[in-house]
Amino acid sequence: MLNQFSRTQLLFGAEAMERLSHARVAVFGIGGVGGYVCEALVRSGIGAFDLIDDDKVCLTNLNRQIIATRKTVGQYKVEVMRDRILDINPNADVRIHKCFVLPDNILDFPFETYDYVVDAVDTMSAKIALVMRSQETNVPIISCMGAGNKLDGSQFQVADIYSTRVCPLARIMRREMKRRGVKKLKVVYSPEQPIRPIEDMSISCRTHCICPPGTKHKCTERRDIPGSTAFVPSIAGLLIAGEVVKDLAGVAR
Repeated sequence: MLNQFSRTQLLFGAEAMERLSHARVAVFGIGGVGGYVCEALVRSGIGAFDLIDDDKVCLTNLNRQIIATRKTVGQYKVEVMRDRILDINPNADVRIHKCFVLPDNILDFPFETYDYVVDAVDTMSAKIALVMRSQETNVPIISCMGAGNKLDGSQFQVADIYSTRVCPLARIMRREMKRRGVKKLKVVYSPEQPIRPIEDMSISCRTHCICPPGTKHKCTERRDIPGSTAFVPSIAGLLIAGEVVKDLAGVAR
């Protein structure tokens, strides 16, 4: 029967689409990368989601985040993404968690119900916690390395963490994974040398913070506020989603 996933089924087949419809994917971080991950997953037929983020949409998100519009500024990202997912597939099962993942709360998330975990968070401690918890529960995970301060989206690629190079975030992640005895970790990364953002205080969040009232973790808390574009994090997110879908569908590559 013709349906919204018919074109995908022409490539994957009916059995694979059935697997996708019953899969639950947890996406940690609904930002420039994570938003595009969710977008591609729901359009590919993934039937269930856990969305984890404590941020609200900010005006400065409009340059790159698929959920960011003038109407959604000030709203919780997980709520906006949930509503967008349900607009695309009303039958999707979407659970939202208005919090950031931390080493202290990692056990609060039901990893035993996940079929795949997407790490699209910014902090190293959270990335490590997600990988270690995924390994403990035998859940596949894919992690995004640095996407900020880069301009060439064509350099993003899928790799094992131990095959990465140049990316500063990946370098730290390699060290931490080796220290913890992690043998392999699928990541999306770019070997492009990151550029240094222009120091312009007239447009800096340091001196002109516009985070919505009630924001718990403002961008001004970061040591460095990275520059970004519409076309770099989106590519990273779509690559991640492609890996998740192909792995869950079991399609040959």
